[in-house]
Amino acid sequence: MSKGGAMDLASSIGGKIEKTDVLSAVDKYEKYHVLYGGEVEERKANYTDMVNKYYDLVTSFYEYGWGQSFHMAPRWKGESIRESIKRHEHFLALHLGLKPGDKVLDVGCGIGGPLREISLFSSTFVTGLNNNEYQISRGKFLLHPERVLFELRDALQTLNKEAGVEKTCDFVKADFMKIPFPDGSFDAVYAIEATCHAPDMVGCYKEIYRVLKPGQRFAAYEWCMTDSFDPDNQEHQKIKADIEIGNGLPDIILTGQCLDALKQAGFDVIWEKDVAVGAHVPWYAHLDKKESQSSFRLSTLGRFITENMVGVLEYVGIAPKGSKRVSAFLENAAEGLLAGG
Repeated sequence: MSKGGAMDLASSIGGKIEKTDVLSAVDKYEKYHVLYGGEVEERKANYTDMVNKYYDLVTSFYEYGWGQSFHMAPRWKGESIRESIKRHEHFLALHLGLKPGDKVLDVGCGIGGPLREISLFSSTFVTGLNNNEYQISRGKFLLHPERVLFELRDALQTLNKEAGVEKTCDFVKADFMKIPFPDGSFDAVYAIEATCHAPDMVGCYKEIYRVLKPGQRFAAYEWCMTDSFDPDNQEHQKIKADIEIGNGLPDIILTGQCLDALKQAGFDVIWEKDVAVGAHVPWYAHLDKKESQSSFRLSTLGRFITENMVGVLEYVGIAPKGSKRVSAFLENAAEGLLAGG
């Protein structure tokens, strides 16, 4: 994990947003969403602003709880959350059929945890694409960016260098709706819970199709609603809305719509699966208050302590105003994810 304790969490909330502006950023972010009167089309039209605000506000919470890989994973019995996350990444690499030396694109790479793991696992060159400046800076530096001037020597030790992949992994700041690479640039492309932020799935997948070499593979873990979702059911609507605000999503589409979007973009869908089906321990189990925890910070007690700790640190002026509201909508998202799962 690249960041340690409560002070790192508190001082980093807001990312590149000025600390005095965090509260107004929370206000604006919340107003994009259904729970605060927002509309799907408004979120799609302003997805760049919405998603950037989201990741500026929540990245420090993600690092504090998850480490460097910001995604879920089903587990085998006896497997820790960290182990399942690594296996989940290896599984994706295996389905891509990666060979040593391949050039790979990670679309929506976060701070780079998966790309470093996949590069090491498969001996490939992986480029991470991300449109959030703060996450790019977190991926490049072990330290909070504001400390670089004071601890320049230590800041030169990047996360990639720490993992031994500084020659095989890199980052590019760009929008995945306009990928800044020529046609046929990559041997493989993957996305892990990232392209769900796209305002237009067909358009996003078309860009991915364009930068892939002919005949090569794209693999993704995608947020989708199953056919069990009833849009006329108020409880289902509330669950969906909690997940959308807690995960920075403009909308969550049905699995069938996702597969249709891939086909419209030019892909042949050769394999697909709901990873919640058949898992020994489903991906949402660690959010359950009755589940025995393998990660204290993600546990019910750990989340309760974090939320109250953030409130105290905000009250005394260490965390910016608005921090507890960020923690609160993430906590509501956890409840929504559990109910949805």
